[in-house]
Amino acid sequence: MNKTKFISAFLFMVFLGFAAQAQIPKVPNAGASALSTQVLGILDNTSGLNLSGDQSTKLKTNNKSFVDQLMKITGGSDSDDTKKSNILNLKNGRMKFLNELLGNELTQKYMGNVLKAINPLKSKLGLAALAF
Repeated sequence: MNKTKFISAFLFMVFLGFAAQAQIPKVPNAGASALSTQVLGILDNTSGLNLSGDQSTKLKTNNKSFVDQLMKITGGSDSDDTKKSNILNLKNGRMKFLNELLGNELTQKYMGNVLKAINPLKSKLGLAALAF
């Protein structure tokens, strides 16, 4: 009789373990490269801005460099305060570049589009979200 209770209890625990395992949602692992690809895709979207070919090329080149530098900073071993400072310096340099390339009005329109698209990613970006 004790043997039957023990086996029943053991089987119940195994079943309970499998049932609990099934309840854990599987979230796709978005690595740094997948995240940087998403951010770059958002930054490269210039629809509605009517940029010249030269402006578009320069912007895409700068976007790639910006995302690479941003991911390098956030992935580094510096303190959070140093990372924040470096990200804000990177952001300021980027805004200067955008104003020189696009002018103030187009820069505001472009950054408005970027901010709308980047909002869902802010929690994944962590400190890098300061760049936007």
